[in-house]
Amino acid sequence: QVQLLESGGGSVHTGGSLRLSCAASGYGFRSYCMGWFRQVLEKEHEGVAAITTPGGSAYYSLSVKGRMTISQDNAKNTTYLQMNSLEPEDTAMYYCAAEPGDCPYSDYAAPHISDDDFSYWGQGTQVTVSP
Repeated sequence: QVQLLESGGGSVHTGGSLRLSCAASGYGFRSYCMGWFRQVLEKEHEGVAAITTPGGSAYYSLSVKGRMTISQDNAKNTTYLQMNSLEPEDTAMYYCAAEPGDCPYSDYAAPHISDDDFSYWGQGTQVTVSP
C-alpha cells in the first residue's frame, strides 16, 4: 500500500516561492507516475504537474508551466514541486498523487493531468498567496 505525505505548504506574498515535498512509502512497482494537484474549496482537482519516476519526463499544465518545477529524489522516495512567482490564484490545497507505471501523457501536447489517472493520494498541504 503506497502512502504519501505532503509538506512544505505555507503563506507567502505575491511573487514568493515555496517548495512542496511528497514523501512516499510502500512502493511495490518498478516505476510510478507522481502527480501534483490543487483544489480550491469544493471545486474539482486541477492537475498541475506530473513526472514518471525514475528518470522519466515531466509534464505541466499551461497554468503553471514556467513557474513550477516537479522533480524526484529517488534515494529519498520524495517528489518535489518548486513553485516560483506565486500569485493569489495559486492559493489552494495541494495534493500529491501516485499511480504505478509511466505517466500516460504525450511529450508533444499539453497534458490533461486528471485525478482519474491516480490511485493513491496524500492528505494535502495548504498554500496561501496574499497580495
